[in-house]
Amino acid sequence: MNMIKRVLVLLACAGVGFIARAQDGDGSLHEKGKAFLKKGDYENAIMVLNRAADQEPRNVNIRKDLAFAYYLQKDYSHAIEVGKKLVDAYPDETGYQTLGLSYKAIAEYTECEKLYKKGLKKYPKSGVLYNEWGELYAMQHKLEQAIVYWEKGIEADPNISTNYYNAARYYDEKDNLLWAVIYGEIFLNIESLSQRTVIMKNIVKDDYKILFLKPTLLNAYITKGTPFTKAIAETFSKFTEVTSDGITTESLTNLRSKFILEWFKQYATQYPYRLFDHQRQLLQEGIFGAYNNWLFTAASSPDAYQAWMKAHEEESNNFAKLQQSRVFKVPEGQYYAH
Repeated sequence: MNMIKRVLVLLACAGVGFIARAQDGDGSLHEKGKAFLKKGDYENAIMVLNRAADQEPRNVNIRKDLAFAYYLQKDYSHAIEVGKKLVDAYPDETGYQTLGLSYKAIAEYTECEKLYKKGLKKYPKSGVLYNEWGELYAMQHKLEQAIVYWEKGIEADPNISTNYYNAARYYDEKDNLLWAVIYGEIFLNIESLSQRTVIMKNIVKDDYKILFLKPTLLNAYITKGTPFTKAIAETFSKFTEVTSDGITTESLTNLRSKFILEWFKQYATQYPYRLFDHQRQLLQEGIFGAYNNWLFTAASSPDAYQAWMKAHEEESNNFAKLQQSRVFKVPEGQYYAH
């Protein structure tokens, strides 16, 4: 499946979480409407949410859910009608996102682009809207424009996982494998338990293999890359002999351990980067092996992963505890041109 088709699949699933964002206690009709919406009974959801909106005309959350219910029912004209009133009177990111989905559904690309432009003027740091704009271009087979907006989203709002997901998929298909693995791994740490993680783990694993099977790829980053990219490639290139007997989870763990130790000697002060800080923490806590097995083995070889965890029970449990107890957050200001 090519990238355009995959983006369309993402769009079909877009909007997850809209309902959950509504505040609790908005009134019984609203709660009943949301319950119908969660069950997929859009007709009853729309009827009840319309009644709720009449009772509470200033309740923004009801109107958001009503617009989304119309969208899910594929009644795009009503979704757009409600959505336009919503963004005119009570503009927020979710309102722009919901209305944009409806414009996309009817291929009203010009109006959708105007909408995102308007939304980003009000919310210039919205990674959500940058991602939506990028997906709008992807739907039109304009991937070179799409990646610009996904990158802007990563720079402006570095904890929106879908920008990393789409950018990693783009770089994977464009054979920019170094940035596919970097963005892919960041995505997996922000969004570690979704259906998309299996896809991304396989991309990261496969692209790491190709990077170290073909030394010319790293050399190209060293000669033509930006300073940050060059620093990463040069550091990796010092340890390519680690994979000379084969590229396995064990050899990649060894290589990446050496990379982190060297990176913090040479470049960490100049280029602070959350992903590498995280890897260093895992290494210091003795759970980097468990992390790498989760990253490289779990999706492609579930039986092998289960066997590894059974043989390394303490390390696996410690990694699971860390993963469950922390939220991976990327600080602003750690975006480097590449």
